[in-house]
Amino acid sequence: MDASLTDHPTTDAFLDTLRGRLGELVDDSSLTRGLYATDASNYRIVPQAVLTPRSKDDVIIAVGVARAHGVPVTVRGGGTSCAGNAVGHGLVIDFSRHMNRVLSVDADSSTAVVQPGTVLSTLQVAVLPHGLRFGPDPSTASRCTIGGMIGNNACGPHGLAYGRTADNVVSMTWLTGRGEVITAGSGQGALTAVPGLDSFVTENLAVLRTEFGRFGRQISGYSLEHLLPENGHHLAAALTGTEGSCGILLEATVRLVPRAPAPALAVLGYDDMAAAADDVPNLLPFDLLALEGLDAQLVDVVRRAHGDAGVPALPEGGGWLIAEVGGATSDEAVQAARRLVAASGSADAVVLPAGPEATRLWQIRADGAGLAGRTADGKQAWPGWEDSAVPPERLGDYLRGLEALMGEENVSGLAYGHFGDGCVHVRIDFPLDAGGTLMRRFLERAAALAAEHGGSLSGEHGDGRARSELLPAMYSPEALRAMEAFKALLDPDDIMNPGVVVRPAPLDADLRRPQARRVRATDGFAFAHDAGDITDALHRCVGVGKCRADLREQGGFMCPSYTATRDEKDSTRGRARALQEMLNGTVVAPSWSSPEVHDALDLCLSCKACANDCPTGIDMATFKSETLHQTYKGRLRPLSHYTLGRLPQWLRLAAPLAPLLNLAGRIPVLRRLMTAMMGADSRRSLPTLPRKPFRWSKPPRTAGERTGGPRVLLWVDSFSDAIAPDIPYDALEVLVAAGCDVEVAGPGACCGLTLVSTGQLTAAKAQLRRTLDLLVPHVREGRTVVGIEPSCIATLRSDLVELLPGDPRATELSRAVRTVAEFLTSIGWTPPQAAEKLLVQPHCHHYSVMGYGPDRALLEAMGCDVETSVGCCGLAGNFGMEKGHYEVSEKIARDGILAKASESPDRRILADGFSCRTQVRDLADLDSRHLVQVIAEALRRSTATGDAPL
Repeated sequence: MDASLTDHPTTDAFLDTLRGRLGELVDDSSLTRGLYATDASNYRIVPQAVLTPRSKDDVIIAVGVARAHGVPVTVRGGGTSCAGNAVGHGLVIDFSRHMNRVLSVDADSSTAVVQPGTVLSTLQVAVLPHGLRFGPDPSTASRCTIGGMIGNNACGPHGLAYGRTADNVVSMTWLTGRGEVITAGSGQGALTAVPGLDSFVTENLAVLRTEFGRFGRQISGYSLEHLLPENGHHLAAALTGTEGSCGILLEATVRLVPRAPAPALAVLGYDDMAAAADDVPNLLPFDLLALEGLDAQLVDVVRRAHGDAGVPALPEGGGWLIAEVGGATSDEAVQAARRLVAASGSADAVVLPAGPEATRLWQIRADGAGLAGRTADGKQAWPGWEDSAVPPERLGDYLRGLEALMGEENVSGLAYGHFGDGCVHVRIDFPLDAGGTLMRRFLERAAALAAEHGGSLSGEHGDGRARSELLPAMYSPEALRAMEAFKALLDPDDIMNPGVVVRPAPLDADLRRPQARRVRATDGFAFAHDAGDITDALHRCVGVGKCRADLREQGGFMCPSYTATRDEKDSTRGRARALQEMLNGTVVAPSWSSPEVHDALDLCLSCKACANDCPTGIDMATFKSETLHQTYKGRLRPLSHYTLGRLPQWLRLAAPLAPLLNLAGRIPVLRRLMTAMMGADSRRSLPTLPRKPFRWSKPPRTAGERTGGPRVLLWVDSFSDAIAPDIPYDALEVLVAAGCDVEVAGPGACCGLTLVSTGQLTAAKAQLRRTLDLLVPHVREGRTVVGIEPSCIATLRSDLVELLPGDPRATELSRAVRTVAEFLTSIGWTPPQAAEKLLVQPHCHHYSVMGYGPDRALLEAMGCDVETSVGCCGLAGNFGMEKGHYEVSEKIARDGILAKASESPDRRILADGFSCRTQVRDLADLDSRHLVQVIAEALRRSTATGDAPL
């Protein structure tokens, strides 16, 4: 049994009673307890059980059972709390799974009623048709919940214009620690909802007036100033920001505000962040919607990961202010932004109207927590002092003091935040692998520094376990006693999130990172970005939870399994947490073969979307492959590893038997038998094998009549060769038409993708070495390797160098491999006109590793009308074929590409990936084509009309 349960023993009676009342909503499995042992903070506390309630009554019952057994209760929304606000030793209640609906919207009163697990972006979508929005908007808006925002008194960039969450809450249905359900509102009689609260306010008038609510971002502690008569006796506002320590939100009525019609950005450049902060008071008189600070080094992180294309044009400087202003029209907003620039003290500036460039900049700002998870020199950086705030007029001096303190303690971090409100976010490279000593010393000194500037330990994240112990730095003993007395009125037995705010736990207790054993890369992947340290690589996941958001409408692919199941274990974060628990070894066994780890990884499609979409850059496909490799090396593997995992070899053997196998595949009984023998789902069909694979047709090893044209090596992968030979012929035709000197690679050059995805890394490395032998000599002769199958190209672009880091040829080949679109756009070829209406399904690896921009540009140059199906197709190589994965694979497809195809039946499907083409044919009997087929068909039409491209 793990240490946390030794300190806080689970009683069989508690769990038996809870399960008896609430059944399957209660989960005390080791995997689930491990997943909920941490949030987005530095802390790890294993709960006794997790509840995912469906109704208010479920919550009331659960709290009653917990009270009867003396078990503490912690509530959780999106699990994105940075200060350890949402972890606890007892029962954790997760509202996000079921209690996540917008119950009503009243446009006339500009209010909405929501359940606590409602994601902020869900509310924003619901009120958009009314021209309204919820004002506060943290950067985690796509996955944070209204309940979590109320728990922490969240603000976000637009808190400058619309206030804190406390300023936007009308009333709440609230469950106290006494087990009583109250209505928390404001106005005359509001305080009578809590017996003794009226007297408490009367007795503490002086301290409430002098120590609470001194400036807008004083979030640390309780916001007791709202209880004052001059502030309307606003109990709902006072309960906002109590971090689950005074009760549980069951339902909230929130205030909405008009949506700004046409915002524009003024991006102001300064020498450094402190100089930018000095200019804040000068800009606040303008009618600002937001005023954000951004360190230039954060943008450099994006450039290193995604190139210059991922960053909009920015002014010169070491730090920027991003000022958002509104207007009735776009022109009006732009003019307002230019007036602000003229009044600023910036050395350089750029004005961005609403549009793609502004959106990209906001996305960089929104990804700040993940991007700042590594310092400028690549060290792991942690929360703890990630949310301090001071009055804006003190911000410049405070930042200089903070920079000096970091220098004295030999730590660093990248600053950003809500500078218009004086709030600073910075993650710092504390050496937590060695313990919390330095972190404690730094936090104690930083708390004193913030207090010296009249500031707050927290500006919107709350105190949690990271800062509650430091509250005496900014509050008097009288104020601390007042907070303790307030909690006692609502939770006298201290079962609600104990250890937070009142009677705080030590800030260096229960730290997650020091408990993780060190694991180094051995004979699998190199994990070069983390210097071979798998423990550091796994801790790239800091819990920001972007993988829990459905970002397909914004162009994101992550995380297809979570969007299908809505289960935490099926998110990238959940899988990282399971692996981190393996490193801890107390709840999950310290072994790659741990059942909990394999359960969490089972529905991972290995799509690599997290490597691109997660701001931390974690690549779960790599971890799944490494886990399978370490688990099964030298042991009997699952059947599908020998069949689907070695599909290229089987395809070569099957070629002479193609007519017989095709016939068997059309007979249901024989097809089911064959799929069973493969370890595949019997509902899957088998691909129709061609009469002759490409390699049998003896295509010319060289092609192209023009001399001096770009030199190309056409690499025909195993799938294109054995299943779709028409595609390499069309690729050859296109490259010749583009004036290239083309040579076709000899057979045997395989990327080993199926071996990699099933964790057969020893065999994959051997295959990749053979491929290097075959392809690198051509590269050294000056040929660009042009591939056909995007997943195979991605393997040579990314996995190759990770699997063979000691072979310099791996880097040579990786840099020389291109997609057809990448190559054709790079040589400036004018493609033929097609004017087709296309529905494009980019392959996940194409999107994640190479990017789909060149393909989109090429199709636009051809005059195609393109609609993109964003997200995975759901087949993902062997994943969707394997037993146990069919339902999830099908749901992903039906919610994605098949839904799009149904909406646009007049569009022909373009899918470069063999898996994608297989999925739409298998589930919906839809035809699809590769990009080279679209171009080749257009070439033939243009030749027939005498309008061939040059």
